[in-house]
Amino acid sequence: MGTTTMTTGRLRLPGATLYYEVRGTGPILLISQSGEGDARRSTDLVDQLVTDYTVVTYDRRGLSRSTMDDSARGVTLTEHADDVHRLLAELTDKPALMLGCSLGASIGFHLAIDHPGQISMLIAHEPVTPRLLPADQRTHHERELEHIQRIHRRDGLTATFKMIAEVLGIDTANPDVEPGLTPQPLTPQRVKNFNFFIEHDFTAVIRDSLDTAALTDTPTRIIPAAGRTTPRTVFDHKCAAALADLLGADLHQFPGGHNGNTTHPKAYATAVRTILNNVA
Repeated sequence: MGTTTMTTGRLRLPGATLYYEVRGTGPILLISQSGEGDARRSTDLVDQLVTDYTVVTYDRRGLSRSTMDDSARGVTLTEHADDVHRLLAELTDKPALMLGCSLGASIGFHLAIDHPGQISMLIAHEPVTPRLLPADQRTHHERELEHIQRIHRRDGLTATFKMIAEVLGIDTANPDVEPGLTPQPLTPQRVKNFNFFIEHDFTAVIRDSLDTAALTDTPTRIIPAAGRTTPRTVFDHKCAAALADLLGADLHQFPGGHNGNTTHPKAYATAVRTILNNVA
């Protein structure tokens, strides 16, 4: 595992330049990361998948090597989805597979609606999409995100970590992880990514214009998924469950919690492979 050749590229987009990485062999599987995660955030997961898939990862615009012409103007989920659309069009003329984690799943929804047929299947793991929820819950969780933004602007990044973990149901006190994970230290670049994520991507989620009803009409097969250890009462799990209800589909249980793609990469890869191979 992990010895396949990597190719990298930069794709010029409207208002940004997107950095991406490609590894492996087989059908194209694009992974859109959660939170502040860039192309290498799920490196251990990618190691497990490259024998079966050509895995594409990328830095979302505003993160790491994907630079914006004007980072202060922010970004929308529609723009994020258009970035993925252009990236996939650069790499293939065939329908691709997609794994969307958290914000990545929300991006996948827009891609499935706005560019029908470009992705044949989307595994949507705990999407952060308040529009899936009843109006009162939606408002409550949008206000949670706005509150975190205010604390971030007033007190800085460190003050927000516990709040984000609580909103997403991440247990930082008793982390359950597989052995031998690649270290992911909080580097200066990750700090910059976190700051951009909270300031701009939170706003993109709050202002999301997704027509959730359209998800029932897209030709993309959408697979709702949630972490086994994510509390059923938190925002992201409620969104996953609401998605399953909307689609009349099963809610697949994945190893770990909200960040199972990074904490349980081997078991998570097995779950991904099982769905991609067996879900008709």
